[in-house]
Amino acid sequence: MATKGGKQTLSDDVRGQLRADILSGRLLPGHRLKFPVLSARYDVSVSVLREALVRLAEQGLVRSEPHQGFLVTPLSREDLTELTEARIELETLVLRRSVTEGDLAWESQLVAAHHTLERTPYTAQGDHDRVDDCWSAAHADFHRTLLNGCANRRLLHLALGLRDEAELYRRWSRPLGDEPSRDLAGEHRALLDAALARDPEASAEALCAHVRHTTELLLSAADRLDQQQPSDS
Repeated sequence: MATKGGKQTLSDDVRGQLRADILSGRLLPGHRLKFPVLSARYDVSVSVLREALVRLAEQGLVRSEPHQGFLVTPLSREDLTELTEARIELETLVLRRSVTEGDLAWESQLVAAHHTLERTPYTAQGDHDRVDDCWSAAHADFHRTLLNGCANRRLLHLALGLRDEAELYRRWSRPLGDEPSRDLAGEHRALLDAALARDPEASAEALCAHVRHTTELLLSAADRLDQQQPSDS
């Protein structure tokens, strides 16, 4: 297989470019990924593209359809709505327990996780349409820590699994959400303050508003996408 830099395969390089284009919204949800167009765009062979697309399909970023090829995973209103409802029901339950049951070590970890999130740039350097990978990792760690005070590990595992399922939607909320003035830092600070105040109801209310805000942005984006004609570029 062709290599780049003697270590990284050409397929890995193309996969990274495709991933960035999907997460930034340059390749829109539902966009059909045609090999001739992509080969010209990334200057690689069909075999290299196919390998990259198979890997992206494993990560849930693209979908393979029999006799149709690949397309960017669609933004599904039904899936997003059901996922949001399930997350709110379960995550708020786990958060209430976490705020009530978490010990001093949990508090310290939560403050540290929030500090890292607050100090990490939100968008990728040179690509302000894409959420930075380091921010996404810090964001996931903050929310994981927020819930981690819950003593029931089965409930915690289920809640975190639903959060993982929503990752692609969260990434799309930046390029597709069309709300540059959104105060994400303020939303996370409200979650931290309510948790440290040991107020389970205020914590649940802040989390519910935080999750629903992202969903509302994406549902509006889905309406706009329906009005656009698909592009092969």
